Amino acid sequence: MAYHLKTFKGKPKAVSDRVLVSDMFFGEQKTKSGLIIGDDNGKVRGIYPRWGKVFSKGPRNKDDYSIGEWILIEHGRWTRGIEVEFDGEKHELRMVEAKSVLAYSQEKPNDELRVGTEYTDGQHATVDPQHFVNEAGRAG
Repeated sequence: MAYHLKTFKGKPKAVSDRVLVSDMFFGEQKTKSGLIIGDDNGKVRGIYPRWGKVFSKGPRNKDDYSIGEWILIEHGRWTRGIEVEFDGEKHELRMVEAKSVLAYSQEKPNDELRVGTEYTDGQHATVDPQHFVNEAGRAG
């Protein structure tokens, strides 16, 4: 008999080397100048990795990022969300395999920072790689 969970009560933990993430963004974006760009998932700008906040790391995950930090996840390498409720708050969590993590950051990344196929002249990327280097000089 299969069960369909809409809301799970309790605090789940990741298993093996997997990661549970929250705060992944799917939907429209707003630029600094106030322009609203509609959700284009799967279209021109929609194929790109997404950032998620680390909620839980499995016991075999020895990567440098910690709970509460942000990870960049390879496009489409996350599960569908499940809603969990604990301490009076609801969270939407997704599971990610450790090998699908491309980068990490201690601070929430800029909403306009996207890595993907967006180019200015067909040859040069519009994303500055320096956005992925923190004060200590390590990637992240």
